[in-house]
Amino acid sequence: MNCYLHTETPAVAYCRSCGKPLCEACKVVSQGTVYCSEHAPVAASAAQPPPVPASNVSPGLAFLLGLVPGVGAVYNGQYVKGIIHVVILGVLISILDSGAAGAFEPLFGLLTALWFFYMAFEAYHTASKRRRGEPVDEFSSLLPLSSPHAGSTAAAIALIILGVVFLLINLRPEWARVIMQFWPVAFIIAGVWMLIGRLRNARRHVQAGGGLDHEPNA
Repeated sequence: MNCYLHTETPAVAYCRSCGKPLCEACKVVSQGTVYCSEHAPVAASAAQPPPVPASNVSPGLAFLLGLVPGVGAVYNGQYVKGIIHVVILGVLISILDSGAAGAFEPLFGLLTALWFFYMAFEAYHTASKRRRGEPVDEFSSLLPLSSPHAGSTAAAIALIILGVVFLLINLRPEWARVIMQFWPVAFIIAGVWMLIGRLRNARRHVQAGGGLDHEPNA
C-alpha cells in the first residue's frame, strides 16, 4: 500500500487515529505513536512557554523564613497559604493551651511540632521549584499525590479532616476518642492514593509508548 498523500511512495506506517497509510515523510511520531499531520497532537513545547528559572530565589532563605509561621509561604508569593499556615498552627496551639485535647494532648503536641517544621520544609521545596522554573500555584504542596494539582487537593482534604476532628473534640469527645484510635488509617489511605497515582502514570506511559508502527486491523 502506498502513502495516501504521496501515492507513488510505499507506506511505512499508519495513523493511529484515522488509519491513513503514511510514508516516511508524512508520518509524525509523538511519544512513540504514529499520527498523520492532521491528527498529530500539539507538542508541549509549542503549547507552553519554556520554564524561566528564578535565579534570585534562595531555598535556604525560604527554609529559615519558614520557621516563622506564614513567612516562608509569603516569601514564595503564596499569601493565602501563609494565612492557612498561621491559622492551623494557631488552632493547634489553642487546643493545647486550653486543655481541650484531654488524653490526646501528647498527640497534638507532636502534630504542632510536625506542622512547625513542615512549614519550613514546604517553603524550601516550593522555592526549589521556583528556582528550577517549575510552575507553582497558590496551594502547591510538599506532597503532590497523583497529578500536578493534587497538592492543593491534599491540602484541602487535610484541612477538612482537621476541622472535623477539632469539632468532634468540642461536641462529641467520645466520638473523637474512637476516631483518634484509628488515625493511622489516614497514612494507609495516603499510601494507597500515591500508589494508584503512580500506577496510572506508569500505565499512561506504557500506552503512549505502545503505539509502534503497525497496520491497523481491518
